[in-house]
Amino acid sequence: MGQGLWRVARNQQLQQQGYSGQGYLTREHGRRIAANSAASTSHRKQAQGGIDIYHLLKTRKSKEQEGFINLEMLPPELSFTILSYLNATDLCLASCVWQDLANDELLWQGLCKSTWGHCSIYNKNPPLGFSFRKLYMQLDEGSLTFNANPDEGVNYFMSKGILDDSPKEIAKFIFCTRTLNWKKLRIYLDERRDVLDDLVTLHNFRNQFLPNALREFFRHIHAPEERGEYLETLITKFSHRFCACNPDLMRELGLSPDAVYVLCYSLILLSIDLTSPHVKNKMSKREFIRNTRRAAQNISEDFVGHLYDNIYLIGHVAA
Repeated sequence: MGQGLWRVARNQQLQQQGYSGQGYLTREHGRRIAANSAASTSHRKQAQGGIDIYHLLKTRKSKEQEGFINLEMLPPELSFTILSYLNATDLCLASCVWQDLANDELLWQGLCKSTWGHCSIYNKNPPLGFSFRKLYMQLDEGSLTFNANPDEGVNYFMSKGILDDSPKEIAKFIFCTRTLNWKKLRIYLDERRDVLDDLVTLHNFRNQFLPNALREFFRHIHAPEERGEYLETLITKFSHRFCACNPDLMRELGLSPDAVYVLCYSLILLSIDLTSPHVKNKMSKREFIRNTRRAAQNISEDFVGHLYDNIYLIGHVAA
């Protein structure tokens, strides 16, 4: 950028003097040189990533590649990062252009494991003719099927040998995957309580503050939109898991799973009260402490006050 500005200043000087390295120039020609140099500098400023992207564009092999970066010339880590933003359809189109990358099994393996962190097939000896590129397409197809019909999606994964017919394996797959529709996932977990049990045990809430742990829990297992048996089941399972992960803290605070259950329900109600635009008279900290200690008498006032502050500052625990 400094060199570009220097060129602009130099060209302006040459314009005033009517002189260049090759001889005298007219004033009109000098203006053109200055304008072109300024446009070049502006283009570099606007390019994403600054001067680095500009140099990448300048390293193209031939004029036919003008405007495109050859991914095969970049470091593998950078190529993988770029391709990780593409879906399966776009990756297939990209493989038609960069054929060497399309045949790179390490690249496809990285794309599979970065999107679907756990599959049963990862821990097995690959069958004859196994291809991570093919596996990526199957995982993408199975995810789309799951988002339309969860049971059919899981059956598809099992039929392709991607998942074992085990609640624990299904739970690990769900825990490490972010491409599944959360509404369909909520329906599936409500029907498959055995998978839900294993999914809860995969969470580690050690040394986490209760509201933050509850937020993490509901990021993986989305809460229902209405109160009911399923929400009570989720809070109960979370309470037991939180206590199991923090036995020393529970003894220090004198909390039991039932007390944690009461606190979680209070945090959800407080979240609704503080964040809902329909509630005009928000619950005060004093009111929250009084109501919570009335339901769970062994809890200290300071601890309940910290719970209120967390919701007030950070927001809803189940958003």
